[in-house]
Parts: sequence; C-alpha cells; structure tokens
Amino acid sequence: MDRSARTRCLSDRGTKLEYHPLGGNGNGGKVIVRAVSETRQHDGSAAGSLDTSAEWTARGKRVHLIGIGGCGMSGAAAVLQRRGAVVSGSDRVDSAVLQRLAEQGVNVFIGQKGENVPASCDLVVCSAAVKESNPELQAARRNGARVVKYAQLLGLLMREFEGVAIAGTHGKSTTSAMVSYVLREVGLDPSFVIGAGVEQLGGGSGVGSGRQFVVEACEYDRSFHNLRPRIATILNIEEDHLDYYRDLDEIIESFRTFAQLLPADGLLVVNGDDRNAMRAAADIPAEVQTFGFGGAADWQPRILETVQGRFRFEVLFRGQRVAEIMMGIPGRHNVSNALAAMAVFARCGVDLQAAAEAVGRFRGAQRRLTLRGTEAGVHVVDDYAHHPTEIQVTLKAAREFYTPRKMFVVFQPHQHSRTRFLLNDFARSFSAADVVVVPDIYFVRDSESERELVAATDLVNEIHRNGGEARYEPDFGRIVAMLCDEVQPGDLVITMGAGNVWQIADSLLAELKEKNAQPRNITPATAG
Repeated sequence: MDRSARTRCLSDRGTKLEYHPLGGNGNGGKVIVRAVSETRQHDGSAAGSLDTSAEWTARGKRVHLIGIGGCGMSGAAAVLQRRGAVVSGSDRVDSAVLQRLAEQGVNVFIGQKGENVPASCDLVVCSAAVKESNPELQAARRNGARVVKYAQLLGLLMREFEGVAIAGTHGKSTTSAMVSYVLREVGLDPSFVIGAGVEQLGGGSGVGSGRQFVVEACEYDRSFHNLRPRIATILNIEEDHLDYYRDLDEIIESFRTFAQLLPADGLLVVNGDDRNAMRAAADIPAEVQTFGFGGAADWQPRILETVQGRFRFEVLFRGQRVAEIMMGIPGRHNVSNALAAMAVFARCGVDLQAAAEAVGRFRGAQRRLTLRGTEAGVHVVDDYAHHPTEIQVTLKAAREFYTPRKMFVVFQPHQHSRTRFLLNDFARSFSAADVVVVPDIYFVRDSESERELVAATDLVNEIHRNGGEARYEPDFGRIVAMLCDEVQPGDLVITMGAGNVWQIADSLLAELKEKNAQPRNITPATAG
C-alpha cells in the first residue's frame, strides 16, 4: 500500500494525522506523519503481563535478583544500582560478572539459600531458569515479597527512561547492539541489555548516563508484553517457538499486542517488506514508519556497491537522501537492520550522517559470523543461527565475505520441537554449504516425549533428499578429527547453532595449530 492510500485508510478509520519535522539532520522541511487514534486509548496493559501503569521508581527500593549472573539479569542489576536501588542477588557459581557487580556495591551471594533474601525486600526478580522449588524464591513468597520475572523488571525500569525495544524473529541481538553502540558513539550514552556479548560495548549490558534504555525484546513466553517502550521495532515475523505458540497467526497477534504497548506519541519501526510484520502493525495508535527494499517503504537503501558482501548504500527517507553507510559487517539482512536502526536514531534526534558513520564502524555481536581464528589457511567462524532463515542469510553472507574454496558447516539443531516443526525448511537452508555435519539435537525446554519424535539423522536424511552432502556425527571430538583431516588452505568452517557447538570451533583451531606445528619428515635426496 502506498503512503497516500495508507493515509486515506487511516482517515477513514477516524484517525487524525499530525505532522512533525524529522529531527536530527537538517532535512529541509521534511515531515513525518504521526497517526493518532481518536477512538482507542493506550492503557499500558497486556494479557498475562505485569501491570506497570502504577508509578514505580528504583530509588530507595531493596531489590534481590535470583540468578543475577546472567547477561540480562546482571545488566538489570547494574541499572538498578545506578538508579539508586539497594541491590542484592545470588547465583550458583562465581564469575567475573559477579565480581564486577560486587565491586559496584551489589551484595552478591554464591550459592542459593533462603536466608540470602533480605527480610524487608521490595522486589524479588527471577531469571527464566529459576524453578518454583528454588529456596530463595520460596523464601520470598513466604515473606510476602513482590516477585516478578526478569522481563517484568525491564518493564518497570523502562518507565524511568526513553525505552527502545528491538523485536523480531531474527536480528534482535545484532540490531540492539548496533543501536546501543551508535547511540554511545554519538554521545547519548544509553543503558542497554542485549541477549549477546558485544565486544565493542564491553559485554551484553551496560549502564549509561543518557535517557535511552535499549532492550532486546524476546517474543518467547510473550515476555516482551511486559516492556513499556516509547520506540520499538519489528524486524520480521516468522514461525518459531512453536513449542509455545499455536501457529503463525498467534505469533503475529503476540507481536501486535507488543506494538499496541506503544503510547500514541511513540514510534513503531516495522519491516515493510514483511507481510507478517505489517499485519502486526496495522491500526496501532502510535506512529508507524516502515523500512525495506520495496518502493513503498519510508526508509530505503540505494545500493552503490558491494565489497565482499558488505554493502555501501545511501539511506533514503521518503525519497530524500539523509546519509551514506559503508557497512562493516556483511549481508543484505544487515542493510535491513541498519535501516531500522537509522529510523530509531532519527527519533532520538541524532545527526544521521554521524550515526551512519558509526554504523560503519560497528563490528557485530558475538556469535554472529564471529571469526574465532585462522590456522593453516583455514578460517574458523562461529554463529548463533538456529532458524532456517537465519542459516540461509548467514551462509550467503559468509560465502560472499570469505569466498572459500570449500565451506564446511557444523550445525547443531536447537530444540527437538523446533527441528520437527521446521524440518523441511531446515533441510533447504544449507544450499550454500559444501558439507554439513550434524551432531545430536541440543536438548532444551522440550519434553522427553518430544525428544522421541525427531532426531538429528532425520535432518541429515532430508538434506540428502535436497541434494546436499550431510553427515551425522554425535561426538564432538570425532567431528574435530574429521575436519582436521579434510580441510585445506582456503577452506571455511562454520560452527552454527544456539547450543554448545562453539566448542568445536575452538577445539578445531587448537588441533590445526598443533598439526601445523609438527615437524614434517623430509627424506633427504641421495646423490646419484
């Protein structure tokens, strides 16, 4: 639908249109159109989520976090500490993260016991891994403390910031990291909680002095319904987490509920090339801006050149050039992520060319086509991709960037339910690979009965049916030995999946290094 048609539809639905200048880069009078519903009110509530409509502030509150050592929980603890809360927490084992929190004044307990929970606690926060039998959780309930999930805490904290929530089936971590990195680079100093480590940010979470709080918004368990953003993105929507959601329609409806959490003066940035995302964005009270490669999108790229899979392009907002980006990370999908980020920067009032230059310096999140090392001319890369679409775009980007002689992919499926539901899509997603090695499915969150319904060999057989070369090998050590024997200079090995498959990458590099260091037996030539 073109913009004029969309405006007519909005007007027909009793929605008034407000016009505002696009902030941030001297745009010569360009305006943004804000659609404000005159019939629907934003009530700040979501089904099954914490009601955060009441006033809440962290200052002076005593907050205890069970499982404080995780990436998200440790970041939330640091934000609470900076906002004036009295923070304590526990985890099962010590770590550098816990030591850093202790140095910041957080009361950290190693091991989990009921007496760790302060008697007069205002709030007890549980990570997703905490079970009802946890002694600290039981103590909190006995004491009558208010108990919330991690995602609910983020919703409470967002009330004290300009919340930026990055949602989508794919690309959340990379885009959240990109937004956080660029906002820091241009001087806005945001706080952030991301579901991946980011070397350029010093980790997956951080506390800044600025008013932005960037959060990776996860759709599993409808946890993103607890957030209260003023700016949000929907990067894409596909079938995933089908152990939780009934079908694609239910997933779209969940994203729609998330989008409706935005206030009328908020902003939703949505992928205009994705029909499912556009369905989720229909009729929400906030302003909607689209991004994509299609002609009707508000934010579009004009591709200038491609260098090893990295794109240089002009950024267009409604046809007007506002910046130019030379991407530092490969892949057409990252152009899409960058466009979404640019829309966020514009709303935050950032100079768009300065933002574009910072985007070009961004090097990605950990386990996103991360080069683990190079030995004997063999590049070894690790990636978190665990959904068919992610696999396709990642392998395409890797082949364009590295141009390998031969590409070996070690893919560890994540969850039996996901593997079963999307088996045919998985089998078709490895066309860019020369050899696929599949260990056993990483068992998490599924029932034992689900475990019996599908195996890694089923995926191997389907890859064969699609004309690919695939091998089943459950033992990580034998996978390393096999690769060590077969790879040659110029080859690329990618370990891929959301489980512990990254261990193979590090072990392979160590084996290749040892093999390369061994002296070769050379028989001297005899005089004749």
